Amino acid sequence: MRVAIYTRVSTEDQAKEGFSLDAQLDKLRSYCKARDWTIAGEFIDDGYSGRNTKRPAYTRMMDSIDSWDALLVIKMDRIHRNSKNFMMMMEDLKGLEKEFVSMTESLDTSTAMGRFVMDIIQRIAQLESEQIGERVYIGMEQKARTNGGVLGFNIPYGYDYGDGKLLLNINESNVVKNIYSWYQKGKSMGQIAEMLNDTKIPTKKGGFWAKKTVSTILKNPTYCGYLHWEGYCNKSDHHAIISEPTFNTIQKLIAKRGGSPAHQLVL
Repeated sequence: MRVAIYTRVSTEDQAKEGFSLDAQLDKLRSYCKARDWTIAGEFIDDGYSGRNTKRPAYTRMMDSIDSWDALLVIKMDRIHRNSKNFMMMMEDLKGLEKEFVSMTESLDTSTAMGRFVMDIIQRIAQLESEQIGERVYIGMEQKARTNGGVLGFNIPYGYDYGDGKLLLNINESNVVKNIYSWYQKGKSMGQIAEMLNDTKIPTKKGGFWAKKTVSTILKNPTYCGYLHWEGYCNKSDHHAIISEPTFNTIQKLIAKRGGSPAHQLVL
């Protein structure tokens, strides 16, 4: 039987003994050898969560489904931590007459009992994942409430990240200043996006500017020295690109032009 081996570790898993990629691969290869199975491919996702399906190796594996007969993992939560995604995958495998094997849990999808037990275990894994998410959220809220610094978010245009803090990116910060200046002088968000695209200035991720991207920058209090998370907005020690009065003026202009501004800062 041709087998696709799938292994995954998230950032959280990397600290747990026995969940390293090398450990998973060694055990799965030995298992295939003992069962006299042919390894059709090894698919490895390093640093990806099992809560969604947007993983490069997982996608490649499912795209090459015609080249293997069974999917082998060391444990069910390596493939999915979301019950709905897991069941959708199982339906796809069943429709194509593919098998699923969890090595350590000794589950066989060809039997009714095996499918039942697998569903129960997957739901327990999802519960654990959701509880971890709840604990992380509570911790982040506590940190935001006590002004504890940078929380998990995408690094905003105009800054880099290092040593636990936001660091000024000189080239990008000048673009941010221009965006605020242009809007204050009467340019629309759409016009500003066109100007930036015309001058070949890339976004943070190297893409094209859109009206929404400009809007996000104009409404982000990070640029005047604050950190914002959920309902909390705290003064920070990172370098401000614009002044607080300028930020408030921009919010008034956005409202005046029929937009939805961010909350003004209390000075």
